[in-house]
Amino acid sequence: MWQVHAMSEQEFAKVYEPAKVEAHWYARWRDDGLFSPAEHDGPHFTCVLPPPNVTGRLHMGHALTATIEDTLVRWHRMRGERALWLPGTDHAGIATQVMVERDLQKREQKSRHEIGREAFLERVWVWKDDHGGIIDRQHEALGASLDWSRYRFTMDEVSSRAVREAFVRLHEQGLIYRDYRLINWDWGSHTALSDLEVEHEEIQSSLWHIAYPIVGSDARLIVATTRPETMLGDTAVAVHPDDERYQALIGQRVRLPLTGREIPIIADPILVKIGFGTGAVKVTPAHDPNDFETGKRHDLELIQIIDLDGKIQAPAPEKYVGLTVKQARTAVLADLEAEGLLVETKPHVLSIGRSQRSGVVVEPLPSFQWFVNVGPLAGPAIEAVRTGETVIYPEFRRADYFRWMENIRDWCISRQLWWGHRIPAWHCGCGHITVAREDPSACAKCGSADISQDEDVLDTWFSSGLWPLTTLGWPAEDSELDRFYPTSLMETGWDILFFWVARMMMFGLHFTGQVPFRTVYLHSMVLGEDGQKMSKTKGNVVDPVELVDAYGADALRFYLCTMAGQESGIVFSRARVEGYRNFCNKLWNAARFASMRLEGLDLPTWRAEVLDAPDGLARLSIADRWILGRALELAERVAAHLDGWRLDRAAHAAYQFVWHELCDWYLELAKRRLADDADPSERHATQGTLATVFDLVLRILHPMVPFISEELWQRLPRVEDAPSLMNASWPMISGEGSARTMAGPVSAVGSILADPRVTEAERDIERLIAVVTSHRMLKAESKISPAQPVEVQVRSDDPETVASLERIRESAQFVGRMRSLTVLGPDVQLPKQCSVAVTGGVEVGLPLAGLVDLDEERARLGKEIAKKQKELQGIDKKLSNQGFLQRAPAEVVAKEQLRQTELRDNLAKQQALLDRLS
Repeated sequence: MWQVHAMSEQEFAKVYEPAKVEAHWYARWRDDGLFSPAEHDGPHFTCVLPPPNVTGRLHMGHALTATIEDTLVRWHRMRGERALWLPGTDHAGIATQVMVERDLQKREQKSRHEIGREAFLERVWVWKDDHGGIIDRQHEALGASLDWSRYRFTMDEVSSRAVREAFVRLHEQGLIYRDYRLINWDWGSHTALSDLEVEHEEIQSSLWHIAYPIVGSDARLIVATTRPETMLGDTAVAVHPDDERYQALIGQRVRLPLTGREIPIIADPILVKIGFGTGAVKVTPAHDPNDFETGKRHDLELIQIIDLDGKIQAPAPEKYVGLTVKQARTAVLADLEAEGLLVETKPHVLSIGRSQRSGVVVEPLPSFQWFVNVGPLAGPAIEAVRTGETVIYPEFRRADYFRWMENIRDWCISRQLWWGHRIPAWHCGCGHITVAREDPSACAKCGSADISQDEDVLDTWFSSGLWPLTTLGWPAEDSELDRFYPTSLMETGWDILFFWVARMMMFGLHFTGQVPFRTVYLHSMVLGEDGQKMSKTKGNVVDPVELVDAYGADALRFYLCTMAGQESGIVFSRARVEGYRNFCNKLWNAARFASMRLEGLDLPTWRAEVLDAPDGLARLSIADRWILGRALELAERVAAHLDGWRLDRAAHAAYQFVWHELCDWYLELAKRRLADDADPSERHATQGTLATVFDLVLRILHPMVPFISEELWQRLPRVEDAPSLMNASWPMISGEGSARTMAGPVSAVGSILADPRVTEAERDIERLIAVVTSHRMLKAESKISPAQPVEVQVRSDDPETVASLERIRESAQFVGRMRSLTVLGPDVQLPKQCSVAVTGGVEVGLPLAGLVDLDEERARLGKEIAKKQKELQGIDKKLSNQGFLQRAPAEVVAKEQLRQTELRDNLAKQQALLDRLS
């Protein structure tokens, strides 16, 4: 049973002021518990918010993520599903520790090592409490309908228990192990990095050819290298066993320049490529991943000459100890040249790896670290995407996923930090390492109580990889996995597909046997207005909070929805955000106009007479039937777009309907029937249509622009199926053909849209719009003021079209502000001295006699035609020039071709008019 909400008596401000609306409604929704999922056993729609850094601030990427996710969550909530959006923040190991270390140095002039681990971690927790929560409040300002009662932090008690359980299980299964390997060392942050945390870039460098004297001979072996400084740690020179130049040297020794050490010449077909460089390669197992593997194959000594600070250390010769890598390179090259051992220097493009966090050039260093053997985990994750258990959108990103997963390497998960999940492993003097769920009191092997916990913490992405599980309480027995897992959607940026999404896939499948989410939606990066990646140094960073303050959250959200379909980067446009602020104002003003014209509406009676009566649509005007049908079709289109993850198309469809069809045309057409002196029954029919269409539109818009839609919905008369628009029924259509039904204020959508009077009304209003638009264009072409009423004549050879023109004649004359509109039959021609446009089989004529001086008009047209012909001749000549077509940029050629087409069209119209006037 529908209840009807009467029109609000609140004063309707002339201008929409978001600040007076948004905070009020968010607090109301939150305090009324509307962000929690419904308590029923129906379908659920669950989404986890990618956890931002706990002390972070909202940036445009966060705003895009939150807008996309909130739009989809609100849509599914309004569809009656158990919608759950889980919030939380990440402890952000390196980033947070660096900030606190800087603060400690600034305030107390101390390092973390000076105050000790325990005292430092106390300061980090204080920092987290003091600076955390800001981004949560910023998400609230954006309208994010997150269930804050389920808030999770990646180092809270639930997360910590999950992380330890995952680590111990993987260790028990032999999938986590500790090994001495070459790792990516970030000497700026003093921690190991995974391969994904190293960003590669190409630089202009050199390939140096160095002479290594062969022991017992005057001959020299020429070695090519891109890192001459690491030769101080060489333990061999490798050649290819099939390279005839060097076969006789295999097994001999060379004297390592600058060190006096002798090292062997070895044969290795894996390391050496015949044809690259000189064919002889220096082997430095401690400082190159390929050399490290070569060293293991040949049992070579491992000599580390770069320390944890990125400086040269012993056993390198004393003169180089303490130098940075860059300084050492310069010194080594100078000394080699002085000894006549630097044979040649060639330009070379070199790929270097930088730490994603600190920006320093990463050094490969040997170290004991913890690793995950991800091969067994990757297989099921690959298969789940291949079989469609999890769908990646856009689809072309699947190839990126497969390429990385199929070539995945073991994951280094230990970090030399203090802030983070400390590795649950305890070392004993007997050499055994005890890994346990609870802190042990003694070694599991020898029973000694003299054990110490591993100093390292886990990579932040380890805890983040468990996020869909921990947010639902795993591994506790009372977790909500049964109710909400697998989750429905993982929406995030494409740039962390490997960092995060792939790891969640692996962990989710491994620990539960089910995928963690059904769909992965990857959005593009938001770029600055200059088309470049946002950065403070470039000065192109856009603050979404400032945009919310300036234009309102709904304007920013709607803008981001319209851009959500971009696949190659979203170039930010402040002008477009401002444009969507204008859209909100347009919607507000339209609702304000409606509120002033809906006095006296009896909505239950209207519904009974129009929606429920067998021939109720007969009570409506052509425009009423048209706008009602278009609103119902809009709901169908928007639902299809949202269901296909095309928020951009959904937003554009809604925008076009509201701005053009509802505001520009229907409200103008409805003014006659809404006037105080209008026929009461006609007025009531249009009032009910207007109120119902607004109810539909606000429901459709709500997921994208929640604040203004809620405010207007509460102010206008409507059927009340919920106290808040947030949990009112979204106009979702079910069924087929004319039997389709819709949730919300209009049920029998199928029969309405199939009604011949509705389809006829759509054709009629399309024709009305074409006629009015053509008449306005003709006035503009003849330089007649838009405000001047004119006589307009229309004709067609088609009897059905003539009948349609008769039906819309009065409405077209009214909305077009014409002096008169005359419909001519097939047997009557338009006057000769008449400006004409043809649209959809209708000739629209503007008689010019009495409106313009015909002699002056002919002279004006002649001058314009001559001017355009001269311009067209120039463009024709340019486009027939093969040299221009080959040299000019494609966009320049396209612009000239477009102008050529425009000129030809304009000339044809003006020549036709001149011919008529002559």
